[in-house]
Amino acid sequence: MSDQASDRPKVQLPQGLVVGLTLKDGLPRAVDAFRGVPYCLPPTGDRRFRAAAKVPDSPDSVIEASAYGPAAPGKPLLAGGPKLEYSEDCLTANVFRHQGVKENALLPVALYIHGGAFNRGTASMHNTASMIANSEEPFIAVSFNYRIGALGFLPSTVAAKEGVLNLGLKDQIVMMEWVRDNVKSFGGDPNNVTLIGLSAGAHSIGHHLMNFKEGEAPLYHRVVIESGAPTSRAVRPYDAPIHAQQFQDFLQELGCPKDTPEDKILPFLRSVSYDAITAAQTKVFDAYNPSLRWAWQPVIDGDTIPRPPLETWKSGKWHKIPIMTGFCRNEGSLYVDKQMSKPEQFTSFFAELLPLLNESEIKTLEDLYPDPSKDANSYYKETREGVGAQYKRVEAAYANYAYVAPVRQTAEFASAASDAPVYLYQWALESGVIDGARHGDNMKYETVDPSVADRSESLKLTAQTTNDYIVSFVITGDPNAVKGANPNRPVWERYRSDAPKAIAFGVENKELVGGASGPPAALLDDTWMKEESVFWWSKVELSQQ
Repeated sequence: MSDQASDRPKVQLPQGLVVGLTLKDGLPRAVDAFRGVPYCLPPTGDRRFRAAAKVPDSPDSVIEASAYGPAAPGKPLLAGGPKLEYSEDCLTANVFRHQGVKENALLPVALYIHGGAFNRGTASMHNTASMIANSEEPFIAVSFNYRIGALGFLPSTVAAKEGVLNLGLKDQIVMMEWVRDNVKSFGGDPNNVTLIGLSAGAHSIGHHLMNFKEGEAPLYHRVVIESGAPTSRAVRPYDAPIHAQQFQDFLQELGCPKDTPEDKILPFLRSVSYDAITAAQTKVFDAYNPSLRWAWQPVIDGDTIPRPPLETWKSGKWHKIPIMTGFCRNEGSLYVDKQMSKPEQFTSFFAELLPLLNESEIKTLEDLYPDPSKDANSYYKETREGVGAQYKRVEAAYANYAYVAPVRQTAEFASAASDAPVYLYQWALESGVIDGARHGDNMKYETVDPSVADRSESLKLTAQTTNDYIVSFVITGDPNAVKGANPNRPVWERYRSDAPKAIAFGVENKELVGGASGPPAALLDDTWMKEESVFWWSKVELSQQ
């Protein structure tokens, strides 16, 4: 431990004395950071493929909390991202607060759940310290790692029989319990917690929202669901044929004998090396990635995800609390084939992704997104260099299916069923000519990350405005209540089915694609891609069986 430990922030927990450090460089105000704090015992050895075990009390222990813990084993981050240390001993939390916040201050709490397709990612992707530092009002922010890939999501009848489905989601629940039990010592209020999550983190929050048990209050009180929803992409039963095949592929990669009795398979998986199991989970994921039929995903297990999410929406059995949610206008650009050039490729992509689509539905899909090779006036006629003639078309269709329509579906169901407010946004700020307003672009703006905030005054104001809205929602449940750095930002009206509104970030700002800058946000009628969303709403059941 550092010789300057006496000057470092400390928090006493039942599990030990947590010794953090104060961050100042590049931040508008100093932040106390406690990073890499274990919230569970390492899920290694015989604890691999088991529910997380809580850290025992050890008040005399000293926990060095100056650096992030290792990332959960998974695929590397996208090209250009930082190199990470990976380990199965990954279940750690990170707590941030304004410098000097005292125990029992009872400040609002934000708990951030990272994304990454349930196969990559880590808490450190989110610049949580900057998010806190750029808020004039104090609150506590927490991030953490959870198990991903096959180690966190192993859909199979074998896992079902042993009760170890959706372990990554269960890690998240244990983390919420850790916050409930410990955040008061950091200055937070366990009765005022907002979940924030992007992509897989957002899907996770959607599933937690639907994990409703009569008479049990949730461990959180508001949610920010960014580019995700409980009905996003595919959420199938644990024994769906595609999951069964992926599990068999996994066992084959690991050399598990075909005649291994079912009750011996998990012991076998616990015995293989770290390198073998991570290589196998990556190889299986990569095999299915081109079709976007991803391996190692949350599944309907009758417990954490009690039933098909659409069925839950219709039943009314979910936690009716304030919701902020939204999508990026080019959610598909990160995923689809940018060189797609032929109309039959468009058709075959969706036929493989959604094999239950019938011929009539495929025809409707093709009409809804007019083929630019046949319709000279098609909105999807490609004019950019370096991409295929079908790219704009497939990007929009996949974005609408996987993200835009499900997010709107959350807003529709939640606003109709409860007086709890729903706030919808669209992220329209284009970060590049080819990728547009890309999946995940908003993350660096909400944290006022220097990589975007330092590029221009208008982008800095966009970042500050995004931060203002979210922080105000975290603190009060109303994105307009806290003045923040941009007190003149547009009033964000609640979403209502009969008069839907959305805040559109950067909708008039084209500076990153060669045009002029524009205001950070505008309130719009929520009509963009609405007809397409309605079509995809009618097909949700095809992705839940």
